[in-house]
Amino acid sequence: MDYASSIRNLWPSGRRSIGVTQLLNKLETYLPPEQVDQVREAYEFGAQAHEGQKRLSGEPYIAHPVAVADLLADLHLDAQTIVAAILHDVIEDTPTAKAEIAEKFGTQVADLVDGVSKLDQIQFRSRAEAQAESFRKMLLAMVRDIRVIMVKLADRTHNMRTLGAMPPARRRAIARETLEIFAPIANRLGINSIKSELEELGFKSLYPGRYRIIEKALKKARGNQKQFISKILENIQTSLKKANIAGRVEGREKHLYSVYQKMRRKSASLAEIVDVFGFRIVCDSIDTCYRVLGIVHGLYRPMPGRFKDYIAIPRINGYQSLHTTLFGPNGMPIEVQIRTEDMHRVAESGIAAHWQYKAGEAQGRAYSDHAHEWLKQLMEMQQGGNSEEFMESVKLDLFPDKVYVFTPKGDIRRLPRNSTAVDFAYDVHTVVGNHCVAAKIDRRLVPLRTPLRNGQTVEIITAKGATPNPAWVNFVVTAKARAAIRHYLKGLKHSEAIELGKRLLNQALSELSLSLKKIDDGQLQQVVTDLGLEKPDQLFEQIGLGERLAPLVARRLLPTDAVAPEPLTKKDPLAIAGTEGLVVSYARCCFPLPNDPIMAYLSSGRGVVIHRESCGNLRSYRKQPDKWLSVSWQAGVDRLYAVEVRVEVANRVGVLAALASDIAGTQTNIDHVSMLESDTDASTIIFELQVRDRKHLAKVIKSVRKMPDVLRVIRTCA
Repeated sequence: MDYASSIRNLWPSGRRSIGVTQLLNKLETYLPPEQVDQVREAYEFGAQAHEGQKRLSGEPYIAHPVAVADLLADLHLDAQTIVAAILHDVIEDTPTAKAEIAEKFGTQVADLVDGVSKLDQIQFRSRAEAQAESFRKMLLAMVRDIRVIMVKLADRTHNMRTLGAMPPARRRAIARETLEIFAPIANRLGINSIKSELEELGFKSLYPGRYRIIEKALKKARGNQKQFISKILENIQTSLKKANIAGRVEGREKHLYSVYQKMRRKSASLAEIVDVFGFRIVCDSIDTCYRVLGIVHGLYRPMPGRFKDYIAIPRINGYQSLHTTLFGPNGMPIEVQIRTEDMHRVAESGIAAHWQYKAGEAQGRAYSDHAHEWLKQLMEMQQGGNSEEFMESVKLDLFPDKVYVFTPKGDIRRLPRNSTAVDFAYDVHTVVGNHCVAAKIDRRLVPLRTPLRNGQTVEIITAKGATPNPAWVNFVVTAKARAAIRHYLKGLKHSEAIELGKRLLNQALSELSLSLKKIDDGQLQQVVTDLGLEKPDQLFEQIGLGERLAPLVARRLLPTDAVAPEPLTKKDPLAIAGTEGLVVSYARCCFPLPNDPIMAYLSSGRGVVIHRESCGNLRSYRKQPDKWLSVSWQAGVDRLYAVEVRVEVANRVGVLAALASDIAGTQTNIDHVSMLESDTDASTIIFELQVRDRKHLAKVIKSVRKMPDVLRVIRTCA
């Protein structure tokens, strides 16, 4: 009697499962007997924990974790991962505690199970937030141990196979999440076998009608092209045999989802997507791969620009192959992939190949390194921001990279399509991104927002005192760059809010003949504690962001035995220097400029918002006088401010170009131009300009008024 049979006889027949037998048979092929025994114990434990629970399909619940473990056994994962797969739902769906799993199966297994578990015990404001926080927890657990995501991907694959039992709305939601998150993660980790199945099942559940139409069309195409495919396969095999090259040739059909994606990407009909069949040639060495490439190019003419060498420059997930497209019989496109056996194993298993290689082998380490480099970036991305922002950042980072560029030293950097010089800078290092001031592409200076193209050499110029520009967030593509810029800006806003809060509180205290310097530290800390805060900076930040009113805080800071003096009739206005950054903003309804009479409104979360005193929107705020501040412009303000100018012109060809040229002649930038509905004789054009002050604006208006086709020029205000 073999080992598996002997231990199966120990199990109560009521808990025995055909899936368990199949799982044991697979495990016996690559795990030692004592580790298979651990899996048996995990099954017994899990079956007892899930006793009486059933899935929506009606089958015993334990069948699901066993099926998940079976999927991982196909990838030859280690015993701890298989045990964790069998137990992955016991913390979430049964009274079993993590400590109990750790005591029986070890800390690593308990951590794996906990990493996969959802956060159902925590109350969230919305389902989206709960999903995002659960996703963040899973990814951060994955950073500590990448096997967490292996269990989760297998769990999702089996759930997708049994999705038919779910209500239609829930089925579509799960399918969408699978296509947007889990299939891209499997692709990022190079696990093609799981990625392909998740895409097919997700596509079938989310768009059943489209799935059926494409499936029917491909079946018809397969029948029409069957003789061509057989002929091509035979020709390739014959050519390899003549060259005395041993290689396995396989015909392969493109997945329905990849055909659908190609139709969307190229805005093409199904009839136009003719290259739905391809061939894969698996050889014994890299040298042979290139020899085979020459043979197939001699057999069929290659399409120009359709050759990709992923052996010399692997994809970011470690994938390697030669890709070429040929003109086959009757001009039918033929896609051919050429790779070694090791490359084929990794193409299908990705990071799972790390466990399939012997410990210490360079090939296994390489694919593990690719994954851990990505996980390191995830750790950087999750700093700052909420879970939903983190989830969106990871989504952006999951899709396949398309641009390969070089550092000045010749190192290859792989970036998503449409990445800019700033994305490149942050990809090199966060510090480089934060301090970059300029970029050179192929030794020529270019704007930082310049998109990168394959093969370019990119050099980043940095300056010690430079800081990220908030405008970069609008054009960067990579999640790492976006997260780093947002993290910096949040820190910047925090420090600016503290500084503004101190100024506002000092202004309020001055009306009571006090100042922060005269307030005892102990008294300040007592007020901070009474308000439920930990330190004074938190109080200053809340005041600076408009979440707490400075006059009320000032009165709380009065000594207990002091009598509050009458407010001074004349207040010293808060001086606005124009350098307060993110916590002082300028209303876009009236576009205030230096030397304009202004008032300020405290907006919760935004800080101080500056309006012109003539702004029509002030009327709606009059009911909250405690949130108004008296402000004035500081002398010598030197920066550009947005302003809106309305120009009425006679309709004439080229009048807009003439206006823009005249405005540019006054050394003024035009940020935006829009045109209102016009009659046959006249039009109204609205320019948003960048000017220094009222004097600069007056110069622009005076110049524009002199133009012959201009009927009227006014500065707009709400």
